[in-house]
Amino acid sequence: MSKPATGDLPTPDRRPGSGSPPAWPRSEVIGICASTGGPRALAEALGRLPADYRTPILVVQHMTPGFIAGLVTWLDRELALPVRLADDGQELAVGVWFAPDGAHLKLEPTRLLGLDTDTIVGNHRPSGDMLLSSLARAAGARAVAVVLTGMGRDGAEGLAAVAAAGGRTIAQDEQSSGVYGMPRAAAERGAKTVLTPVAIGDELAALDQTRARR
Repeated sequence: MSKPATGDLPTPDRRPGSGSPPAWPRSEVIGICASTGGPRALAEALGRLPADYRTPILVVQHMTPGFIAGLVTWLDRELALPVRLADDGQELAVGVWFAPDGAHLKLEPTRLLGLDTDTIVGNHRPSGDMLLSSLARAAGARAVAVVLTGMGRDGAEGLAAVAAAGGRTIAQDEQSSGVYGMPRAAAERGAKTVLTPVAIGDELAALDQTRARR
């Protein structure tokens, strides 16, 4: 199946009724946090997903300013799914959406994406903790948190928030990690599943297939 064009990306249905919040789809929304070694891990994991994968994926990748757009362009060529930089206020939609330079990415309860260029959270902007914590608040048990290779602890607290909300939690294993800092912290904070990037991709693919059978 060919990759959908940007204008073809569907947005979830809204719940009818004035002023009422939108109904969540039956599938999960996935948040991924990565740092050192992340581009390769992301390519391996997301490369396992087909072009018709319907669960939206939000990504925080720590990078030197000026390089994230190039990573997005490269992944968009390499993956079956469309890969884009997120915009403030856009609807949550299928595809892979990256936090841009210098902005936290978060999911609002209205199912809109938000970009925050002001808040200080730890040492990183974008912050994996902010992304994953927003998924816990907005999607609860329908959220999936993934922490990949990287130095430090970013993403661990957000993953713990997703776990507390009943969502699925996944961390990269030590052997495949370029730096086993963030995944270790995530495992310490309650990541239920520890896998290689390829196995993480297969796990995410199976979640979408499970949704399709409901």
